[in-house]
Amino acid sequence: MQLLQAGNHQLVLMEYDLDAVTTLANQAEFQVEIQDTPRALIFDLWAQNRETPLLLFDAAEPSNLGWFSRCQFYVDGATGNVLQTPISLANKRDRSGHLQPDGLRLRLAKEAPTNFRLPGKQPLSEQVIYGLLFNFLQALQQVGVAVCGGPIFLPLTRTKAR
Repeated sequence: MQLLQAGNHQLVLMEYDLDAVTTLANQAEFQVEIQDTPRALIFDLWAQNRETPLLLFDAAEPSNLGWFSRCQFYVDGATGNVLQTPISLANKRDRSGHLQPDGLRLRLAKEAPTNFRLPGKQPLSEQVIYGLLFNFLQALQQVGVAVCGGPIFLPLTRTKAR
C-alpha cells in the first residue's frame, strides 16, 4: 500500500497480489481471468459448473423485500458499484446479446481516497480487501446480492432468494 499526492488530493494505492486474488476466486468456485491495468484489476468471472444463475436479485421486486434487508452487499444498478467497497460490476453477454447468468466482469479499484472506509469504518489495506472480495464472491454463489435500480447493471435472478 502506498500514499499518492495528486494536487490537493491524497489517494491510497493498493498493491494486489495476482496469485492471491486468483486463489480467492478459485476458492469461491469461480473460474477467473484477470487483467492488471494501472488503476484496477479487471476480473472476468464465471461459475462453470453452476446450474442456476449467480445470486444477484432485484431489490425492487416485492417478493424479495424481506430478503433484501438481510443482504451483506448491495449493487447500485445505475452505476454497477458495490456500495461501500472498491468493487464495481458489469454484466456479461453472449454473442446474441443475452445476459450470461453464470458470469460477471468485476473491477477492483487500486486507488481510493485516504478517507475511504469500508463498513464498520475499517481502513483500507490489501488484506482487508482480500477478505471483502472473498465474502462478496461467496455471496454471489451462496447467499445473494441485492441489485438496487438500474438500468446499467441488471440482476441475474428474477425470483427471491432461498
